[in-house]
Amino acid sequence: MVIVHMSLEPKNDQEIQDPKSRVRALQSLLVEKGLLSHEAIDAAISAYEHDIGPQNGAKIVARAWVDADFKERLLTDPVSAIGEFNFEMGSQHVQVVENTDKVHNVVVCTLCSCYPWSVLGLPPTWYKSPEYRARTVLEPRSVLQEFGLDLDGDIEVKVHDSSADIRYMVLPQRPPGTESLTESELAAIVTRDSMIGVSQIVVT
Repeated sequence: MVIVHMSLEPKNDQEIQDPKSRVRALQSLLVEKGLLSHEAIDAAISAYEHDIGPQNGAKIVARAWVDADFKERLLTDPVSAIGEFNFEMGSQHVQVVENTDKVHNVVVCTLCSCYPWSVLGLPPTWYKSPEYRARTVLEPRSVLQEFGLDLDGDIEVKVHDSSADIRYMVLPQRPPGTESLTESELAAIVTRDSMIGVSQIVVT
């Protein structure tokens, strides 16, 4: 996929291009200076993997799929609805937009990389890239096609620009053939990318 692999740095310096090497170097320096411990790093990683991450958003989506009243609250008063879960939200205000047969929503942050980390975890690298941020607004269908999502021409594509004040999350459509799945089983099939809007959920 083109967007994922685009570099944000000068192409004549391979070391600068690799952000992982810079992160490792900074991490090693902070540990060496006694400003950070390996245990603290592991704890932070574990928190984002298990307590703060896309599994939180997936639980919200699954609840909306099985509970019509919750879905209505989620779309009209998302702060209150999400507050029914024991998630660490901080000061983020999340707005939820619903995909339908006629409308497909996709989220971007054109200024920087504002992202609802409380329900989706850490943003993927491509979300923060200048290419995604600029092109999603100008040519959203082309960008979605690069992610493998080719929408029918009669489906309206709405682009939502996240900011420091409001961050967007997509409520994807429930895929057909999932009527017998439990809420937890439904949560397991929800993907991060579907909640950003660059993919749809397909059950095979």
